[in-house]
Amino acid sequence: MSDMSNRMVLPLYLGIDVGAVSAKFAVLDGEGKLISQLYLPTGGRPLAAVRDGLARLVPSLPPGGEVRGVAVTGSARELVGAAVGADMVKNEITCQAVGALHSVPGVRTVIEIGGQDSKIIIIREGMVVDFGLNTVCAAGTGSFLDHQAARLQMSIEEFSRRALLGSGGVTISGRCTVFAESDMIHKQQSGCPLDDVIYGLCRALVRNFLSSVASGKEILPPVVFQGGVASNAGMVRAFREELGMEITVLPHHRVTGAIGAALLVGEASPAETRFRGFRIDAGAVGPGMPAGGAPSAGCRGCPRE
Repeated sequence: MSDMSNRMVLPLYLGIDVGAVSAKFAVLDGEGKLISQLYLPTGGRPLAAVRDGLARLVPSLPPGGEVRGVAVTGSARELVGAAVGADMVKNEITCQAVGALHSVPGVRTVIEIGGQDSKIIIIREGMVVDFGLNTVCAAGTGSFLDHQAARLQMSIEEFSRRALLGSGGVTISGRCTVFAESDMIHKQQSGCPLDDVIYGLCRALVRNFLSSVASGKEILPPVVFQGGVASNAGMVRAFREELGMEITVLPHHRVTGAIGAALLVGEASPAETRFRGFRIDAGAVGPGMPAGGAPSAGCRGCPRE
């Protein structure tokens, strides 16, 4: 009877990606098939979002499913890893690359733009060979685009749709969020069609990404665009036109980092998971406590440390 019970258990692997504005979840089976996914805004409360997300995942799990491993990535990975009892804590570059390679094995360039950060990952023969990140400025990220949509009193979905209708005749300064907004207002007051202004902003932000985050990088196809901003059709169009090559947006582009994390912990196949279950108590988790419970050590690789 016990042998039959063992055969009915379906091993599952959970990946969690918690960034500045959103928490992403992906549940994979032992073959790497996506079983469930979830995307939630954090509202500045990452642990609350993770608790909510874990509770929402439970009804979507298949009968007999059992979590055998958990990996966490994203800017809040240490805090969240401690709260959930992660078996693995990985950086975003690795997880985004693994997630992209899983769906597009020949990918050579990954563009990932989230709520407040953006990155480019250069892959050759299945290995990450270079990457670039934005520094302080959030121009071109999801939060900035959301702000502009709100300023224009439209949803981000309408903003995206209208960017597809615009021509390339309006040039917007995109090197700074303040200048970009001021330039948009100036162009609107000058009588430029709003659709052209919106698409002009998308083009400006893409040019800024290519000249800053991607500076010095050799961008070769296939190119995969990931992160929440990949939902914006205007940004996809602008990247396609600026690069002169096809841009692939995966159906699960918002949770690719979580998928990569789940794939990595599935490959590691922990003998016994430390996962605390789908109900977590964040009360015992404090600053400087990474997964595993030991106080975190400061990085000594940076001269600013």
